[in-house]
Amino acid sequence: MNLITDVLVVGGGTGGTAAAIQAARSGVKTILVSEYPWLGGMLTSAGVCAPDGNELVALQTGIWGAFLRELQQRQPQGLEHAWVSFFTYDPRTGAQIFADWVQQCPNLQWIAGQTPQEVLKQGDCVTGIRFENYTIHAKVTLDGTELGDLLALGDIPYRWGWELQSQWNEPSAPTTPNELTQHYPVQAPTWVVLLRDFGNGSAPMIAPTLQADLEQFLGAWEGYRPEEFLNYGRLPDNLLMINWPQQGNDYGEGLQRLVESAQVKQEFLQEARWHSQAFAQFIQTHLGQRYGLAEDVFPFVKGSIGGGAYALHPYYRESRRLQGITTVIEQDILPLAGGRTAALACNSQGEVESIAIANYANDHHYPGYEIPLKPKSMRWGGRWTGTPFTIPYTALVPARTDGFLACEKNISVSHMANGATRLQPVVLGIGQAAGMAAALCVHQHCQPRDLPRRDLQEALLQDPVAPAAVVPLLNLPSTSAQWLRWQQYYLDHPESYPSSGDCPAPVGAATPPDTARLGQQKQIQTLTGTFHRQGEQDYTLLTASDSDTHWRLLTLEPQVDEQLQTCLDGQILTVQGWCNFAGNWLRVQSLL
Repeated sequence: MNLITDVLVVGGGTGGTAAAIQAARSGVKTILVSEYPWLGGMLTSAGVCAPDGNELVALQTGIWGAFLRELQQRQPQGLEHAWVSFFTYDPRTGAQIFADWVQQCPNLQWIAGQTPQEVLKQGDCVTGIRFENYTIHAKVTLDGTELGDLLALGDIPYRWGWELQSQWNEPSAPTTPNELTQHYPVQAPTWVVLLRDFGNGSAPMIAPTLQADLEQFLGAWEGYRPEEFLNYGRLPDNLLMINWPQQGNDYGEGLQRLVESAQVKQEFLQEARWHSQAFAQFIQTHLGQRYGLAEDVFPFVKGSIGGGAYALHPYYRESRRLQGITTVIEQDILPLAGGRTAALACNSQGEVESIAIANYANDHHYPGYEIPLKPKSMRWGGRWTGTPFTIPYTALVPARTDGFLACEKNISVSHMANGATRLQPVVLGIGQAAGMAAALCVHQHCQPRDLPRRDLQEALLQDPVAPAAVVPLLNLPSTSAQWLRWQQYYLDHPESYPSSGDCPAPVGAATPPDTARLGQQKQIQTLTGTFHRQGEQDYTLLTASDSDTHWRLLTLEPQVDEQLQTCLDGQILTVQGWCNFAGNWLRVQSLL
C-alpha cells in the first residue's frame, strides 16, 4: 500500500511518540509507524516507568510536564512509591495516555506492527520509507527508532562506539583504546522485568533459564536491605520494576550484535531476556516466593520474546548516533566554572540554538566496570540533582542529508555525553522539538537545515497545548506570568544568562502550587515537627506524631527551595507534601 503524508515518524518510542503528537498538533498530516502496540518506548514498552531527570518543577515543561500531570490525574495511588524516582507508575497507564493523545489528533495516523525495510532517497534527500506492508512518502521523515535504524538503512553517516579524548578533548573520554572500550562499544541495555509482591508466599515459581548461572548475581544488593533493594523501583499495586545495575539485569555481552543482521540481533535479545529471567529467579530464590512474575502487564506480540512480566523490548541506553551539523560533547553538558548550569547552546554567530532542556547527571552502564566521570551535580531542594544543559537544534539535523531529522537517543552526541542526553524527559523534549520543526518545515516549504531557529523556539515556547522551555531557569516555573518574557530575553541576550540558572524574577511571582491541578489530593499530608539543618541543602523534620520519625525534607518547588534555605535549626515547622516511605522523605509542596 502506498501512502503520502507531510511528516512520517518511524518508531513509537519516547521521542518518536512526542514528535508525531507535536507535528499533528501543529497542523500537518502525520503518520506514525511503530513496531509495537504500545507507544512511549522507555516510558512504557521498555518498562522504565520511573523517569530520571527534569524533575524540578521549573523543568517540567512541554509534553514531559503534560505527561506528569496526566499521570497524576489517572493514578489515584499517587506517584510516590520508589526511591529511584519521584514519579513511578503502572506502564499500562503511561501507554494509555500516549494512545489517547494520538487518538485526539484527527490528522495523525498510527500504524503498528511495522519495521522499516528501506529508506527512499532522491540524491541526498530522504523521501520516504518502505515497510513490510506499506510504502510511505513524506516531505520530512523522522527517525524515532530505538537503535537509529534509519541511519544505517539510509546510509546517513552515524557513529557507534567510543570517541577518544583526542577527538574532542572530552575530559572523561579515554586517551587510548582499552579493555572497557573493546568489551562495551556502547552502554549496556537492560531487559526490564516486573515482579509482584504476592504477600503470602504463594507466587508461581519462576522457571530456570537455559544454563542459568545464578551465582553471577551474588552481591547484587550488597549495601542495601532486601526491602530497600526492592523499593528501588516500586510501583503501585505491589508491582516492582527490576532495572538494577549492580550485578543485576544490565546485559552487555556482544553488543556489536545489535547492529548486525536481524538473526544475530535476535540472538543477543534472547540472551538479554534470559538474563533478566535468571535475575528474577535469583530474587525469588533468595528473598522468598512472595515475589513472583507480574504476568499480566505487557501485551504479547507475535514474534516478540517480551510480554507478560517482561518489557516488550530492552531499555536501550545508546544507539547509533547521527553525525549532525553539530555534536553535543561532554563540555556542553558540564556546568560553567563556579556555576550550576552549562552555557546555552549557541552557534558561531552567538545565536541560541537550544530547543530542549535537560539536567540529568552523566550516567554510564558497563557491567563489571566503573569509569571516573567529570561531575555535573548540585544540591537543590534538599537533595542532589544534575546541573542543567541544553540540546541544540543542529544536533538533530544530518550534516549532509535533507528531508530528515533524528528525534531519539540517535541525535548527534558523543558516546560520553550520551550518558546525560539519553533519559526519558529530555528525549520527550527532543521529540517534541523535532515534531514541531518538521511541521514548520512543511508550513514554510523549507528543509530542516534552513528552518529559522527562532521560529522553532517561539513555536515551542508558545505552543497552545504544551509550551516547552528552551532555556533552563531553575527558579521560574512555566506557570509564572513572567516565564515567557524571561525565556525570550535570554534568547535575545545569551551573554546575560546566569550561570546560577536563576533569573532575576522573584520566585514568588509564580502561581502557587495547585494541588487540585496536580491531583494526588488524597495522598497529600500535613505534618508538624522540628526542623533540623544537617548541612547545606540537607534538612530533616522530626515529627513526634509519627513515633519520632525523621523525615528528609525534599522539594521540587523553587519557592519552597528558597524558604527551606531560610528556616532556622530547631524551629517548629508545618509542611504539606507527599510521604515517600521507600525513600523515607517528604516531598514538600508548601510551608504553612
